[in-house]
Amino acid sequence: MQFKVPQFLDIEDKIFGPFTFSQFVYLAGGAGLCFVLFKLLGIWFGAIPILAVAGIALALTFYRPNNKPLVNMLESGLKYLLQDKLYIWKRRKSNVFKKEETLASKNKEGALNQNNIRLGGSKLRDLAWSLDVLDLKKND
Repeated sequence: MQFKVPQFLDIEDKIFGPFTFSQFVYLAGGAGLCFVLFKLLGIWFGAIPILAVAGIALALTFYRPNNKPLVNMLESGLKYLLQDKLYIWKRRKSNVFKKEETLASKNKEGALNQNNIRLGGSKLRDLAWSLDVLDLKKND
């Protein structure tokens, strides 16, 4: 027995002409709010709020950053602003002690290569350094 597997699950159905239900709600809500602002404030005082509401309604309807609805981005931004944030701080030693420690550790762990330059103890770091040096020699 064969079953049909649904495809294109992420595409919404067009209900009102070329618009999906959510797009129609954004357009109708924006138009209704613009009409209310026009009746309350008139054309001169209400021009800026009407343009702002119309712009937001059009952006919610048609603008899709990263091929996702703008509402998702606005929701994520609002959650980020309102959510508690965790800041982790690690205390570091002063730079003078740090430089002395790194020089001492390089002297202990370092190995001489063909150019008499000290490298760290890690073989991966040595390999990356040698590749960088070879690339620099090619550019010269």
